[in-house]
Amino acid sequence: MKQRRWAILCLVSALSGAMLLSGCSSEKPQAKPEGAQGGVQTGQLDPALAGDGGSDSAGSNEGAASNETGDAIQAIQQSHALSTTAKEQDGKTVVTNENSIYVVVNKERFLPDGYIPPDLVEPQVKFSFDGPHEKRQLRQEAATALEHLFQQAESEGIELNAVSGYRSYKRQTSVYNNHVNTKGEEYANRVSAKPGTSEHQTGLTMDVSSPSANNELEQSFGDTTEGQWLAEHAHEFGFIIRYTKDGEAITGYMYEPWHIRYVGKEAAQAIFEQRTTLEQFLQ
Repeated sequence: MKQRRWAILCLVSALSGAMLLSGCSSEKPQAKPEGAQGGVQTGQLDPALAGDGGSDSAGSNEGAASNETGDAIQAIQQSHALSTTAKEQDGKTVVTNENSIYVVVNKERFLPDGYIPPDLVEPQVKFSFDGPHEKRQLRQEAATALEHLFQQAESEGIELNAVSGYRSYKRQTSVYNNHVNTKGEEYANRVSAKPGTSEHQTGLTMDVSSPSANNELEQSFGDTTEGQWLAEHAHEFGFIIRYTKDGEAITGYMYEPWHIRYVGKEAAQAIFEQRTTLEQFLQ
């Protein structure tokens, strides 16, 4: 009898253990297909994290682009610094990078004697006058940039006219002497360059006006809609307003809102943002 009871107890105990084991097994997570852990397919980012990852990537790209731009600006400043791009010759400071778009020509820095830009062309833009003339010319790169600037201006309802570009040494002599004879040497030196020191001779400069200003090269042009547009957008095409309102002490010339100078987009952007002059940029 005792043996029978003992057998029954053993049987009940075994059955209870089996039931407990079965219950634990039923609480285990069901097996997932391979590569589907956590509901995200292998090789894919969790959507909640993808946005963060994308943002970091964009920030990284912007930072890299900013660094590249900064490096490019530094390279320009180092390669074309005023102190390393001129030499003393016959009692004058003569530039040695005359064919560079970063050349600085001013009252103290002369172009080499007899200099003529190597690639003068006539930009396909509207001029304030008809007929052939050397002042319709610019160097090729500057001419192409001017065409793009005029096209953009026209698309925004801004009417600009080119007035005076390249100016040879001979013609600059005539212009300067005329100012001296009519208004005196002191005034002439504020508005006109002595022969050999004119930016116009580089082929990188164009004087621009508009019908609203009677195509005149006057400071009042800066107050017109066209003049204001030019001041705000010229840098987008690689040009700067060369002689600014507060820059006469640096450049030696009075404010000329019509005088735009090509220096390339990178330098123009930096000069525009810093509100500085070309001399200071390359100091």
